[in-house]
Amino acid sequence: MRSNASGGNGATRHRSRLRARAWTAFAAATTLVIGTMLGAVSASAQTSSTAAPAAHQHVTGHLHAVSGKHDYEAACAAAKAMHFSCLALVRNNVKQHMQPAAHPEAAPTGDGYGPPSLQSAYALPSSTAGSGETVALIDAYNDPDITADLATYRSAWSLPACGTGCFSVVNQNGAASPLPSNAGSNGWDVEESLDVDMASAICPLCHIILVEATSASDANLGTAVNSAVTLGAKFVSNSYGGSESSSDPTYDTDYYQHPGVAVTASAGDDGYGVEYPAASQYVTAVGGTSLSTASNARGWTETVWGSSSGGEGTGSGCSVDDAKPSWQKDTGCTKRTNNDVSADADPNTGLAVYDSYSEGGWLEVGGTSASSPMIAATFALAGTPASGTYPSSYPYSHTSNLFDVTSGANGSCGGTYLCTAETGYDGPTGLGTPDGTAAFTSGSTANTVTVTNPGNQTGTVGTAASLQISATDSASGQTLTYSATGLPAGLSINSSTGLITGTPTTATTYSVTVTATDTTGAHGSATFTWVISSSGGGCTAAQLIGNPGFETGSISPWTSTAGVLADTGEGVPAHSGSYLAWLDGYGGKHTDTLAQTVTIPATCKNATLSFWLYINSDDPTSKAYDTFTTQVLNSSGTVLATLSTLSNQNEGSGYVQYSYSVAPYIGQTITIKYTGAETLGGGYDTNFFEDDNALNVS
Repeated sequence: MRSNASGGNGATRHRSRLRARAWTAFAAATTLVIGTMLGAVSASAQTSSTAAPAAHQHVTGHLHAVSGKHDYEAACAAAKAMHFSCLALVRNNVKQHMQPAAHPEAAPTGDGYGPPSLQSAYALPSSTAGSGETVALIDAYNDPDITADLATYRSAWSLPACGTGCFSVVNQNGAASPLPSNAGSNGWDVEESLDVDMASAICPLCHIILVEATSASDANLGTAVNSAVTLGAKFVSNSYGGSESSSDPTYDTDYYQHPGVAVTASAGDDGYGVEYPAASQYVTAVGGTSLSTASNARGWTETVWGSSSGGEGTGSGCSVDDAKPSWQKDTGCTKRTNNDVSADADPNTGLAVYDSYSEGGWLEVGGTSASSPMIAATFALAGTPASGTYPSSYPYSHTSNLFDVTSGANGSCGGTYLCTAETGYDGPTGLGTPDGTAAFTSGSTANTVTVTNPGNQTGTVGTAASLQISATDSASGQTLTYSATGLPAGLSINSSTGLITGTPTTATTYSVTVTATDTTGAHGSATFTWVISSSGGGCTAAQLIGNPGFETGSISPWTSTAGVLADTGEGVPAHSGSYLAWLDGYGGKHTDTLAQTVTIPATCKNATLSFWLYINSDDPTSKAYDTFTTQVLNSSGTVLATLSTLSNQNEGSGYVQYSYSVAPYIGQTITIKYTGAETLGGGYDTNFFEDDNALNVS
């Protein structure tokens, strides 16, 4: 029996008086729409799975609720016997919209990460590698709009247009016709859009083959895998799964045992537990993370997608039926351990995907269905696998070339590495996430790029500056590409030469990180301080907080726990504009954080932090049960000061502005951190709505 039954309920925001009204109206509207669709859906279900695709008519999507979750739904229903289910999850609180016809080149905003973010987060040579490689994506049913939708996605994100041979669609036998029956409202078109968009985002120079199985049965999807390999694909992604069975070792040899081919499979979206085919000893099992921007040298941070309460998040654990591959050395499982590696899969840190067939164009999608094609395409960037080898073994020889994920959990397993992130290997994230492509190559020695640290720099507003960055590569014949973060305003770096030039415009202290990357994805970095003084030697009045009201539609340059960024479309109030930070409101023990790092110029005399906060609670007022704390931390994470602790006892009917002096930290780099903590439980909740921050200096 194949199934994707949820193993438990995760904590959800559920009792906010403000949100209840918005979601009640949404649910009523949804019920009306679904009621009018039932006849059409029933008729569509009568189409023979072996017939040629019918003429296309727009299909209204029919997503499936996920137990305990209100902010995303599953594209596909749970699998029936001897079938698999796709593992795409769609945010239902992100407004979908079509690409403007007059602006095909306009990238979407507020719909999740696009190619630039993913390539940056994983340090990938996407613009220079992958040419001539073929990535195959295995799915079920036909999406008649997939070619046009992929063209829209690539145009919007300024990826190379698909020319002859760039993209093709075939049936499970590898033929261009007849294609399977159209997906209708079964959700597989969402999966196909997610797969082709993620393969394009990571490896835009790769050829892509979409192999559409007649149905989602074990045998049909397995046949599609074999056909993809026959067509020459060296990288094959499988974004589907179901429960294990005693037949899996047979399926291994029949469908998934392809030496010299990187076969990837999604770990599952129901939290701790193992799914197949990710459990196959011959595939790379891909887990999921929550990916967020951060004020560190990498610019990003990741945790396990999921929670210790389980019920949602990446799958992981010990296989019951599949043998352990020889390259796995962990001792907690006698048979196969999931996972090998991981990538972003949290719907709340999801990906922008374009699907005009059953959805409204741009939407935000997550699930380990996203991480599998990303890893398959990363293998493609690394080059053709060695003949006779199993690429799932490669990362085990290159553990230092992965970003180690060391925090978070996806369920309860006695606190062991099988469900809890640790330094080194762990079940939810495997060995980690891509840090370039070196971990996905068969060679035993990776390139080393070394950047010469230029030392701390000084400059003056209005005076031209020039600084040459130098780097070396352990491999000969490599071309280095330079990038930099944290440069003084007015300066930029030449990506080809590494020369930083420009005229500074803002007096402050900057933490600059310069990075050099070669064509294999190997890279090195150096970090230094650059102090820009005002021309008169004084302080230029300024507001230092980036994205102070969250109106960019993303959390960056803030860092936060999952789900903190919100918009008024969710029925919650912003102080101004459309976006805000929403901490807590879960009705159980829960902690949310929101933080940003700033440098206060040493030339200033005054520094004041302010923000607007609306506390909405149904806790008893007799005690401070749930709290909102404002703190100042240093660069090592040590708390320098707690500026205030507010609570449910400070509940009001609207926003209140709070202001605190941070003058004691002039000349320092500090982190402003807000922590919302719910402790009462029992269904009582407190919502902390936070907006319009400022750190003014003079």
